[in-house]
Amino acid sequence: MATQDNDVQLQAYPRPALTPSSGKNSGSDSDLNYGYPVKTAISANKDLSHDQDAQYLARMGKQQVLKRNFGLLSMIGLACTIMSTWEGILVIFAIGLNNGGQAGLIYGFLLNWAGTMSTFIVMGELASMIPTAGGQYHWVHILAPKSYRNILSYVTGWLTCIGWMASVAAAGMFCSTLIQALIVQNKADFVPAGYQVTLIFWGTIMFSVFVNTCVNAALPKIEGMVLFIHIIGFFAILIPLVYLGPKGNTKEIFTTFINAGNWPTQGLSFMIGLAGNAVAFVGADGAVHMSEEIKSPRVNVPRAMIFSIFINGLMAFGILIAVLYTAGDLTAASESAVGLVGYPFIYIFTTATNSVTGASIMAALIPVTTFFSTTGAVAAASRQLWAFARDRGVPFWRTIGKINPTTKVPLAAIAVVSITPCLLSLINIGSSAALNAILSLVLAGLFSSYEIAAALLLYHRCKGNVASPNDDPSDISNPLEKLTWGPWRIKGMFGVANNIFACIYLVVITFFSFFPTASVVTPATMNWSSLLFGSVVIFSLLYYQFSARHYFVGPVVEI
Repeated sequence: MATQDNDVQLQAYPRPALTPSSGKNSGSDSDLNYGYPVKTAISANKDLSHDQDAQYLARMGKQQVLKRNFGLLSMIGLACTIMSTWEGILVIFAIGLNNGGQAGLIYGFLLNWAGTMSTFIVMGELASMIPTAGGQYHWVHILAPKSYRNILSYVTGWLTCIGWMASVAAAGMFCSTLIQALIVQNKADFVPAGYQVTLIFWGTIMFSVFVNTCVNAALPKIEGMVLFIHIIGFFAILIPLVYLGPKGNTKEIFTTFINAGNWPTQGLSFMIGLAGNAVAFVGADGAVHMSEEIKSPRVNVPRAMIFSIFINGLMAFGILIAVLYTAGDLTAASESAVGLVGYPFIYIFTTATNSVTGASIMAALIPVTTFFSTTGAVAAASRQLWAFARDRGVPFWRTIGKINPTTKVPLAAIAVVSITPCLLSLINIGSSAALNAILSLVLAGLFSSYEIAAALLLYHRCKGNVASPNDDPSDISNPLEKLTWGPWRIKGMFGVANNIFACIYLVVITFFSFFPTASVVTPATMNWSSLLFGSVVIFSLLYYQFSARHYFVGPVVEI
């Protein structure tokens, strides 16, 4: 496109047309400033002449309103702690053990690791092309056919929102239920109850909000510190477990499958356990939604995701093998006091060390990292919601889409992604199935949003619609005018093959995420995620039809 005086031009991606039918949500362009001034393309380019990241963001029509406090290492720390994979594989150990057994846990883990790596290679390619906090819904709007792009983008945005809010709930629930389990471990007369978990959960969320609002500037340093704890904690558990614990039989560990859910076939049981254990790898795309707060996002966001998946996967596989070899009597572990509240690994630690105190100290490391996983999830979820509100994707978008001028964070979005999980946690008071429903909702929401974006990219990549990247720094053409690869991608048929594998993996995991853990279903064991997921999809479609279609036209051009 033609340029003049190096001004950023975005006319190919126009502002939304507002009509009288927009009603209460309509307004002039001044309604889009969310508390910060709307700039012209010329003034924005002059302000950003020495900031390539902000300049590239401006070429996509977005103002740089968040501080770029994160570097590659601190973003790897954020992604690693949100995922907390080795901790997560212990927390959901019982799910894979009951549906899959020892062998199912091992082979399922390897399949999930490969599938997650494949998925986030694709997500990394998209983030390298279009590094904005919106992530999936932004990509879908650009990749989808014109006649469907608004509705697909809108639904994708809602799926991502609910997936990330459920991620906050899941991380907080892990932290609170682990604390309860440690009390059960050390106090024989303690009677666990659902309300206790809910109260601890609220405390966890409140402290996460404090970190994200009052000390947000220090969040990159905090995440770097937590990455250190994450790695040191792994060795602090692995070494005593392997050194002190009993040694299992290799053949038994690698060939024993269990179908405790009484499903018709062992294969079906394995697939249900596979979907449950996929939760341990959720969260790498937190880096995507922090794209506007990291330096050099077109290369550092993909690197942060891939490095975090590799590091976390390696540690998680090590801890899984160590636990399986030192488990001893798995039936006794499942039927122990801590096993009955969902954490047989604490019993395994106890038998390995022959010390309740030692096992408690080892297990206590996990609530620490899951707490900071909650903090990171609040950060990523709030940025994604803020970005969607910035583009008029949710009710009350004017309020939720604002950045606080003092803290430079989206306070209203942080409030929403904190209050919603607190409301979800109330389910836990009356139903022990709350955690499974939340975990399934995480998978269904996030994986379906990945699937839509990955499938659309596969279509364009097979049709040859994506141009080769132009690394000329003097080229300031609008990246939204024509699909262009970013500096990070897999070329040729290898990229196509990986994209296909990612799409298949995502469909399989999303499908099986709706299954309950046992074939005999009662209200207490029912997987209610299908109801929650369906409700969100239906609400988003109805809200779009009767309201949002009048003003939601995808990513709004701000400059």
